[in-house]
Amino acid sequence: MTGHLISADELTATVREIFAAAGCDDEEAARVAEHLVEANLTGHDSHGVVRVPLYIDWMRAGFVRAGQSARVVTDGGAFAVLDGHRGFGQTIAVQAVELGIERARQHGTCIVAVRNAGHIGRVGTYAEAAVRAGLVAIHFVNVAGSALVAPFGGIERRFSTAPFAVGVPLPERPVVLDFATSLVAEGKVQVASYGGKPLPPDALISQDGRTSADPRVLYGEYGPADLRRPDNGTGAIRAFGEHKGSGLALMCELLAGALTGGGGSGPSDGVPRGITNGMLSVYLSPSHFGTREEFERVGRSYLDWVLSSRPIDPTSPVLAPGDVEQLTRAARLTDGIPLPPDTWAAIRRTAAAVGAP
Repeated sequence: MTGHLISADELTATVREIFAAAGCDDEEAARVAEHLVEANLTGHDSHGVVRVPLYIDWMRAGFVRAGQSARVVTDGGAFAVLDGHRGFGQTIAVQAVELGIERARQHGTCIVAVRNAGHIGRVGTYAEAAVRAGLVAIHFVNVAGSALVAPFGGIERRFSTAPFAVGVPLPERPVVLDFATSLVAEGKVQVASYGGKPLPPDALISQDGRTSADPRVLYGEYGPADLRRPDNGTGAIRAFGEHKGSGLALMCELLAGALTGGGGSGPSDGVPRGITNGMLSVYLSPSHFGTREEFERVGRSYLDWVLSSRPIDPTSPVLAPGDVEQLTRAARLTDGIPLPPDTWAAIRRTAAAVGAP
């Protein structure tokens, strides 16, 4: 057996039951499940249901808390600082995005800083929400206390995977750019360790300076049923794009970590604390700028011109950011979501552990 195919509805119901049995109320359990499965639907398996066992482990350890709401620390109207109190990221980030959208519609722009949120998952989800509201959105994200990525020219871990996302609402063709500033997201290393898609041969770097695709470089030794813990490994993920990705990762740490007050990925107090995300989001309303009509006309015309470039492979046209996700989503809604056997087995073990059906 090479994998398990499961429908989005069945997978969502399974994950929802797990989080409900673990102590989330029905609304939060559904929200977390839908967000994780949506990541799988778009092909971002690294931010999908592979995270379920670790989320439950963090929940039991108190690193992430059910039933939390974002607290407003600073409110300047067109800017705000929110503290997530280690609530589920899928709850805290949604509340932050809703606030940002509401304020940008009111003021024309809004900057929202979030700190101490649980793992927020696929950042592109939040850019898509802003785009549906007709807004441009820019998101800088970091992971406090979770150094996994070596800077350009270095071997030792210094950055988190530091995601970056931008959403632009063009007519009938919204553009959403979403990527980790590491060569691969840490979740992709997890997926590979469970028998999923292999890593690029140079994704990781070991303590002796050699590049590798072996997840054990990051996690150390593990068995099929073991949680993957980066603290057990000695190597690091590499930054993408050499000095460019490394530089962007630094900016994510400074803006999403230092400016929000949530902290960078550097040394903490030595006590394990799970993943807490910081996110600095900028929302812009083209309508308030008085340029919406021209923005949409020029933007769509320019996008079409870019995509008309003659492809290297005639069977593979030039695509815009977000196109692959939409194509993957359509295919997986029809055919089902593929899960590596070890991932599906880990989800089943987690369900049994919390008493879910």
